[in-house]
Amino acid sequence: MHPANQHYGHGHALARYCGLPGGVPDRIRGYVQHGWNPGEGFGERIVRLGGFPSFVWSSRTRRRSIATGRRNVVVTGAPWLYLLAVSPPPAAERAGTIWYPFHGWEAQEVLGDHGRLVDHIRAVEPGPVTVCLYWHEYQNLRLRRRYERAGFRVICHGSRGGPDRPPDPGFLIRQLGELVAHRRVASNRLTTAVLYGASVGCEPAVYGDPMVIENDWSRYGDQARARREWPMLHGEQVDVRAAREAALAELGHGELREPDELRHLLGWRRRDGGEPS
Repeated sequence: MHPANQHYGHGHALARYCGLPGGVPDRIRGYVQHGWNPGEGFGERIVRLGGFPSFVWSSRTRRRSIATGRRNVVVTGAPWLYLLAVSPPPAAERAGTIWYPFHGWEAQEVLGDHGRLVDHIRAVEPGPVTVCLYWHEYQNLRLRRRYERAGFRVICHGSRGGPDRPPDPGFLIRQLGELVAHRRVASNRLTTAVLYGASVGCEPAVYGDPMVIENDWSRYGDQARARREWPMLHGEQVDVRAAREAALAELGHGELREPDELRHLLGWRRRDGGEPS
């Protein structure tokens, strides 16, 4: 299985929905979109071999992918929505804001003024504020303590998994638990977490210095494009209904597959070797 298919426990969420024994995924014959971006939904470094389908979240993403010259692009809906189908959001008393600073990853650092971002958050959010850092930034004690000194609760949902780290089936479960405990979800860029939060009833917001990532890839467009195409999700205060509709459209709400069909698309057979029942 391509390592990216396991990021954030997506393979496990799909396996649970499809009824695979123990919720343990088999090898997926293709490439699952593991995060959202304004482009075709896949990272520049994800090498996809011809002959294998790309499983994207929405019809909009499919159209953007085909516009780049891709073929064999199949809409399945986001693994997040399949998780919600088998693990409905728990009832929780909501308070405060969960804030996701735009993050880099092991091969690309984010450059920006976190002190200025802290000031902006404090000026907008009445509190309490939870700041969720990507695991790579969470290990940076200097950065983490900058947010802690501002009076923010600082957390990490865990590692997304990768070639040198096992997948974490609990990542999305922890994220869901945190999102439904907060009234608002915010970030300095339109990101996957903002869409997830909006889908489960958080008031979304995108504001603050978007920062810069090292060696950014222009094929995904700049922040001007994101603001132009998704204005309803940008701002300190937004129209919650319009923002939620836009988020659900990008996640593929209404485009999910039934378990049997999804098993067939992913190339999963029963453990006895037969076709999906």
